[in-house]
Amino acid sequence: MRYLISFAFWLLLAPFTSAAPVLFPAASGDPTAPVLVVYSSLDEPLARPMIVGFQKANPDVAVRYEDMLTGEIYDRIVSETDAGRKTADFAFSSAMDLQVKLSNDGYSQRSDLPMSSRWPAWANWRNTAYALTFEPAVFVYHKPSFANETPPATRAEFVDYLTRQGSAVFGRVGTYDIERSGVGFLFMARDQEQFGDIWSVIQAMGAAGVKLYSTSQAILERVADGRFVLGYNILGSYAADWASRHPDVGIVLPKDYTVVMSRIGLVPQAAASPELGRRYLEFFMSKEGQTIMARELQIPAVSPEVAGENTANTMREMLGGQLKPVPVSPGLMVYLDQVKRARLIARWNEALRQQ
Repeated sequence: MRYLISFAFWLLLAPFTSAAPVLFPAASGDPTAPVLVVYSSLDEPLARPMIVGFQKANPDVAVRYEDMLTGEIYDRIVSETDAGRKTADFAFSSAMDLQVKLSNDGYSQRSDLPMSSRWPAWANWRNTAYALTFEPAVFVYHKPSFANETPPATRAEFVDYLTRQGSAVFGRVGTYDIERSGVGFLFMARDQEQFGDIWSVIQAMGAAGVKLYSTSQAILERVADGRFVLGYNILGSYAADWASRHPDVGIVLPKDYTVVMSRIGLVPQAAASPELGRRYLEFFMSKEGQTIMARELQIPAVSPEVAGENTANTMREMLGGQLKPVPVSPGLMVYLDQVKRARLIARWNEALRQQ
């Protein structure tokens, strides 16, 4: 079945409509310079620092940047390849499931790069798909509401807090609607794998009148102004951005375990200029590219070389083995199985109703 709706992230991390392609002329000024074509789910304004950095290192290359939905990235690459046409030279997407499916189904080619052997094993699938970011699921909280006590730092503490507070926090807790939020579904699926008592957490949230949303922003803005006291399993990169601009937003990396998702980069099998795609991927994986990612895009990087700028290193120092990155492997494709997805959602809804 070629056509798939991505359940991993498109509602949360991509714009609702594809933007018009943006051309970045070669820094050399050569109007005949080769053009690197990028399909990406990262908004172009956020991607700009990475493109500018790449072009400083590669002044002879122009970049055509196509910002689109993650499902569109998958569909475009598959349909163009199957029709015998050329496709993007590089694809960067938050839909971990669909990127791995492209690789597993032969739509991605090997990219043997200087950093390949040093890249974390969980973040590299046979040199065909690389995790390039390191983004945790965190608890967020309204700091003034915890002036007299420490916010929960484990799921057991989370449940205890909701139980103790009772009606005082009813309707003031938020998390993703896993039926509409791909990242929420992924985090919930990983919770089920990592924590045997996860359904007691969901039941406690249901009893507390949890509010469900498809976007991080909807939850974070309510934590920022005090309508919510807690948010569960919120994507850390968005939470950190909000916390930097809203002093009442606090962040906790769960100490029992912290799920980490990533955005994946690959060079499609039918790339028009695969060598350009590999040059861009190599820049993404370089110390310079990963530093731009961490410092300017405010997205934690994967590279073991990026110290100081890399929030991921701080997380590893704090939590060590409690960090649970989602491996880049065919196991991700289980999240595309609609029967398994329906079963998980049904159990989720049942747990929310139990009080």
